[in-house]
Amino acid sequence: MPNPVIETLLILQDRDTKRLGLEAQLKQVPGDVARVEAKIAAEKSAIDAAKQELMGLEVKKKNLENEIGSAEAKLAKYKTQQSLVKKNDEYQALGHEIETTEKAIGDFEGQELEIMYAIDEAKKKFAAAEAVLKGNISGHEARITMLRERATSLAAELTAAQAEVVAARMPVDAIKLRLYDRIAVRNMPAVVAIHGDKCGGCHLKVSGEAVSGARGKGLDPLAQLPTCDQCGRIVYWES
Repeated sequence: MPNPVIETLLILQDRDTKRLGLEAQLKQVPGDVARVEAKIAAEKSAIDAAKQELMGLEVKKKNLENEIGSAEAKLAKYKTQQSLVKKNDEYQALGHEIETTEKAIGDFEGQELEIMYAIDEAKKKFAAAEAVLKGNISGHEARITMLRERATSLAAELTAAQAEVVAARMPVDAIKLRLYDRIAVRNMPAVVAIHGDKCGGCHLKVSGEAVSGARGKGLDPLAQLPTCDQCGRIVYWES
């Protein structure tokens, strides 16, 4: 069994480890939320892209309808003019314009049919994609709700853990507490057992003096704590 001084430090270390773990988990939540929010933005962007594609086809269809309307008006004008002319060359010229315009109308109507088909397909594709993407968004939003609830829970646990750390620090001598704090900032765990003359932290061989100090069951509370010669951690002998 470790001596009472080491025991108080091990209790403090256990409380600190719990506190640090909670702090790390709580710190991770905003990043997790941001990543899920990025997924939601990507899903919404995909919906918008599909919607824009459909709207683009609708605009093309509208433009073609305008082109057809304009060509039909022109055709009617040419036919009226043709019925009024008396010269053969003018009649033939207007006949050529009528033929060209009718062909253009036929081409426009062919394009309109293709676009109408494309619109139907785009609507089906958009409806299917929208359903999937909205389902994904719903799942992501539920994940964010869960993460925020977890953050609230972690914050409450952290407050309790911080209080436990404060309580665990009280029995520790101020000098030894400063040593522990100095080590804990850079190396956790700060207090480790010696196994086979090796430090339980860095796993390197410790000096005979450190081993002797760690084995001293009746360690004076005012005495200097034994530390690893390599990493500086506080060491104790675990029988």
